[in-house]
Amino acid sequence: MLMTAEFWVAVAFVVFLAIVWKVGGFGMMTKGLDGRAKRVRSELDEARRLREEAAAVLADYKRRRTEAEREAEAIVASAREEAERIAEEGHTRLNDFVARRTKAAETKIAQAEAQAAAQVRAAAADAAVRVSETILRERMQGEAAQDLVRLSLGEVRNRLRA
Repeated sequence: MLMTAEFWVAVAFVVFLAIVWKVGGFGMMTKGLDGRAKRVRSELDEARRLREEAAAVLADYKRRRTEAEREAEAIVASAREEAERIAEEGHTRLNDFVARRTKAAETKIAQAEAQAAAQVRAAAADAAVRVSETILRERMQGEAAQDLVRLSLGEVRNRLRA
């Protein structure tokens, strides 16, 4: 058994482990492994912190986007209401304008009718006076007839023009 290769490999391995233990190799290996474990743990903590921060940023972004969408909807609704109000105001103004123009036209027509009626009456009165004057002159003669004609014609003119 002392001459087999496996025995000497085992002895060399035990001697190697004793030398490593004496030099402090196990302590350095455990320190190295502990350091690596600490680095991995800190990296995991950092990754967790970054993930939470990213989730907070995402939530903030979603909240801001929702607020922006609400604000945009409010702006669109306000603009729509303003446009409807302006259109209604325009229709009201147009209707008022048309009503005023119609009333003014009706007033002008009534004035023109009244003026035309007055002119027709005046023309009729003048014609009636002339016809009456001619008839009375032919039938009546003398100074008294002339005075009577003048007085009567003046009276007829006043009554017809009134």
